Amino acid sequence: MASYIGRRKFLATLGGAAAAWPLAAWAQQLGKLPTIGFLGRTTRSAASEWTAAFVQRLRELGWTENRTVAIEYRWAEGRDERSAELIAEFVRLKVDVIVTSGTPQVVAARQATSIIPIVFATAGDPVGSGLAASLARPGGNATGLSSQHAELAGKRLELLREVVPRLRRLAIMGNVDNPITVLELGEVQAAAGTLGLEVATLKIREVQDIASAFEALKGRADALYVCTDALTATNRIRINSLALGARLPTMHGTREYVEAGGLMSYGANFPDLFRRAAEYVDKILRGAKPGDIPVEQPTKFDLVINLTTAKALGLEVPPTLLARADEVIE
Repeated sequence: MASYIGRRKFLATLGGAAAAWPLAAWAQQLGKLPTIGFLGRTTRSAASEWTAAFVQRLRELGWTENRTVAIEYRWAEGRDERSAELIAEFVRLKVDVIVTSGTPQVVAARQATSIIPIVFATAGDPVGSGLAASLARPGGNATGLSSQHAELAGKRLELLREVVPRLRRLAIMGNVDNPITVLELGEVQAAAGTLGLEVATLKIREVQDIASAFEALKGRADALYVCTDALTATNRIRINSLALGARLPTMHGTREYVEAGGLMSYGANFPDLFRRAAEYVDKILRGAKPGDIPVEQPTKFDLVINLTTAKALGLEVPPTLLARADEVIE
């Protein structure tokens, strides 16, 4: 009898303790860790800083890779059709949550599953593109962070004119297969019109279009605005090399392009967005429904200037602009 009572006490204690165990501990007991399917829209090297920020924040929240959580990494290398294939692989693996960035990638994930939670670290216009019913209550199985790329087009042109005061003719390059890029193209064209600039639009859909776009542009522009997306990000070194050869100052949406030889960028701080995406994953792995977690907007914006590129182009960056820059690359 005493042994029976002792056993009941032990089981009751075990039950109480189990109720307090985190999900990861239960998963370890069952031999399976919660699994995150992480789809990078470009390459591992291009996204290394973003990935590191995501993993670091997960660790701070109690999720240690290969100990309390597993992460399956896949890289789309700037090809949307590859994104769809890799998302399908995540669905077959039955991951617990999919993390990605970029509207085409999130759309592919939404088309592949209505059950697995999706967290987007960046999306240009979540409501306008149908990824979320509203910012406050996205509904469905996807939530995350807006990058506000298109909304910042006018600000980017104002900054570009500070470095290129004689700017009269603007070329805009963008992947027109990306709906958010089409939206950004429209915003840039409208802002350019307000500033009285002539516009040449370079429509690209694949890597082979980049060189021919520059060929068609010869002598028709004073500067180049590059719309941010997976295709241009993956080929940012190629784009900036061709722009430098054509003596064209470039404006971009994220610092990675400027590190690759671009003149300047202004936009949301992507490492910060990926850190915050980890917080969404934490909530979902602990039981929250993605449709109930509000979509958030950027709180940090970076102005990055490459002085080496400016000097190569014979441009003088105003000291007042350098003083406002968050980062100057020399």
